[in-house]
Amino acid sequence: MSEAIKDKNSELVSKRWAKALIELVQEDENISKREVLENLKEISETFESSEELSSVINNPSVSVEEKQVVLCKLFQDKVLPIVYNFLFALNLKKRAGLIPAITEAFSKELDEIENISRVNIVSAIELSDERKEEIKTRVAEKLKKEVIVDWDVDNDIIAGLIFKVDELTIDNSVRQKLDDLSKNLMKI
Repeated sequence: MSEAIKDKNSELVSKRWAKALIELVQEDENISKREVLENLKEISETFESSEELSSVINNPSVSVEEKQVVLCKLFQDKVLPIVYNFLFALNLKKRAGLIPAITEAFSKELDEIENISRVNIVSAIELSDERKEEIKTRVAEKLKKEVIVDWDVDNDIIAGLIFKVDELTIDNSVRQKLDDLSKNLMKI
C-alpha cells in the first residue's frame, strides 16, 4: 500500500474514532468535552515525547495485553475514565498509535460543534492589539463563527494580510499582487 493511501486511510480511521468519542461524550452532560480534549492532548504528547513508548505502542510484536499494562500504568489514574476506556478500546483494536491523529480530529470536531474557527493571519508588521481585535471581529462576522486567531509576522509579504482558514488560504499581500502582476506581464 502506498504511503499516501496509508496516510489517507489513517486519517479517515482517526476521524471515525474521534467522532465516536465525541458522540459518547455528548451523551453525558456531566463530562466536559474540553477536559476530554485536554486528556487526549496529554496522552498524545506523552506518546510523541517518548520514543520508547511510541515504539512499544506501534510494535506489532508486542501483545495487546503488554501494551495495556503500559497504558494502565501511565494513564489509568491520570485521565477521565471515559478517556482511559477509549484508550483501552483503541489498544484492543490495535489503533492506540493513532492517538495523536485522533486528538487532532477530536479537536476539529469539537470546534465544529462549538462553532469555532481557527484562523492563522500573517501580517508584514506587528499589529496593535486594537487593530488585531478589529480584524478578528471582521473575520468572525464573515465566517459567522467565534474565531481563535494565531497571529504571525512575515515582513517578506511587504504589506497586506494572508488568511488561512482550514484548507483555504486568502493571500491579500503586496508580494502576492506583485507575483500576479509579474505572471500577467510574462503572458504579454
